Amino acid sequence: MDTNTLHAFLAVADTGSFSLASEQLFLTQPAISKRIAALEDELGTKVFERLARQVLLTEAGRVLLPKARHIVQEMADSRRLIADLSTSVGGTLQLATSHHIGLHRLPSVLRTYSLNYPAVAFDLHFMDSEQGCEAVAAGDVEMAVVTLPQVPAARLALRKVWDDPLAVMVRREHPLADGGKEMADLVGYPAIVPEKGTETRRLIEKPFEAAGLRLRAGMTTNYLETIRMLVSAGLGWSVLPLSMLHAEMVCVDVPGIRFHRELGIVTRQTGSLSRAAQAFCGMLTDDW
Repeated sequence: MDTNTLHAFLAVADTGSFSLASEQLFLTQPAISKRIAALEDELGTKVFERLARQVLLTEAGRVLLPKARHIVQEMADSRRLIADLSTSVGGTLQLATSHHIGLHRLPSVLRTYSLNYPAVAFDLHFMDSEQGCEAVAAGDVEMAVVTLPQVPAARLALRKVWDDPLAVMVRREHPLADGGKEMADLVGYPAIVPEKGTETRRLIEKPFEAAGLRLRAGMTTNYLETIRMLVSAGLGWSVLPLSMLHAEMVCVDVPGIRFHRELGIVTRQTGSLSRAAQAFCGMLTDDW
């Protein structure tokens, strides 16, 4: 019993005529008769009494009528709801992000998104970039906006959104602030850096390791805002995004080293994104 058969049954029941039902459904009268015959064969009983000038419902037909209307309506509602999935944006946006990006890059994006898609609920998780990538790979969150790994991880798709240049920074009164410093000069003073194993820590250590030098890590924390506070207090030097430079600090130009990282979207390579996630990615990249 398919919906086409039920549509034919309802059309004949409503019009009391096979010919009028065929006109209503834009089918031939033999096609309508064939569908009704198939329905009666499946049910094992007649649903219409065919009189000379009229077609009447049998007792079985009267029992079937409200059920058929309900089934057809339910199918129509289901088609509408499924169609709405491709045009409306709702549900929950599962997003992991780092504290730095959450504070400095996403506030205006999140506000615009919430205004454009008020039906979406936010499920935000603040964590280190490495943990964000792991959460996406494990399926714990749908996407992450983090520092992109220098070596792409298996099962993850990466999409750059922002370039994030960094520089060596110190307090204005720090001995390194005089300028004309080399990498060897930097390792003579304590550095305030993220913990080992993070993308930013690897980025900072790479040129020093290539030169056979070892950083003197005075304090470690993965919160860049905390690092900036400690640097501005004169407790050491660090490598921070240029966007975090303020009046109490200066950049130290060190020949031979330039620091740069990329911030962006991490998703799984397989599977499709929800409409909520697609809309958020589109807002970040303009061409998702």
